[in-house]
Amino acid sequence: MKYWLAALAVIAIAVAIVYPHMRPKPQTVGYCGDCHEMGDSSAAWLGSAHRDIACSDCHGGMLQPGNARRLDQHAHGVVSEQIRFHQWSDVEAVVERCGNCHQQELATWRAGPHAMTYAQAFTDKEHNRKRILMEDCFRCHGMHFQGGLRDMVVPVDTKGPWRLVDARWTDRAAIPCLTCHQMHRPGQPEGPRVRRPDTAGSLQATASPSLALFDRRAQGHIALALLPLPEMVQGTRRVKTSPDQRQALCYQCHASSAAMQAGDGDDRTPIGIHEGISCLACHQGHGEQTRASCANCHPKMSNCGLDVEKMDTTFRSRSSRHNIHFFQCVDCHTHGVPKKRNAVAGR
Repeated sequence: MKYWLAALAVIAIAVAIVYPHMRPKPQTVGYCGDCHEMGDSSAAWLGSAHRDIACSDCHGGMLQPGNARRLDQHAHGVVSEQIRFHQWSDVEAVVERCGNCHQQELATWRAGPHAMTYAQAFTDKEHNRKRILMEDCFRCHGMHFQGGLRDMVVPVDTKGPWRLVDARWTDRAAIPCLTCHQMHRPGQPEGPRVRRPDTAGSLQATASPSLALFDRRAQGHIALALLPLPEMVQGTRRVKTSPDQRQALCYQCHASSAAMQAGDGDDRTPIGIHEGISCLACHQGHGEQTRASCANCHPKMSNCGLDVEKMDTTFRSRSSRHNIHFFQCVDCHTHGVPKKRNAVAGR
């Protein structure tokens, strides 16, 4: 057995030296697909938007931890029915390589709230004192964690103090790129982004072919087209919502309660003056920044002669009582909404 393992190590080292220089052509995956357990992944890659990208560009060489582990499993006849990432070690390595091509996207993600760490998600004192942690927290905050709640944080109560069971998870991102993107999703390699007006007149980009939700229970991605856009209500009135399918991803975590009331729970469905526009008309896809969102639709000065970005809303200050998602004209114009200036002047 020792001789066999030594021979395997020599072969792995030799392949690791040559492998980075071998770039599979679009019509073949080379020896990456030679092992039968890799067949499904190889076939999916050939039909994906990343078909022109070599396997090693995303997965690294043979001696990467995840690849070496699979090579060892194959040598010992331990073949999984489906090849999956191994918890965070595989995911973290791939996320870092995403930045080789998607530098801007990775940078904005890191600067935004979706780059929150496991420590931020599970040891937040303000949150944990109000609501007890539950297994469902992993549905959004830790889809790639393969364990139970008590494997992540203790104690599970509202008293604390809370700490992560394994300190290695402290600074790791709880919502990595692979939460919303599937590398092997069917689609064409992307060219320049096409932008079109949405229902509110603002511009939105077409959906990336890689967009898909990683489902922790199934340990696989669900295509964007299969994710539903909910029907929201305000009281008994049905709220007009944008048909932008990308929002279906947002709603998997930023959802209302079972009553489907706009603004209930974590839902941010816009009503009032912004009813009907897409989440992504204001929120940047990766970093969630909203710095230039007003300028996407509004001229510098509004009809009443005020700069909308300086009005008392949560766009200007998070402490404002006028939430930009639910803000209505009558919230400020309590005696009636004034007519437009051009209408008054007869223009």
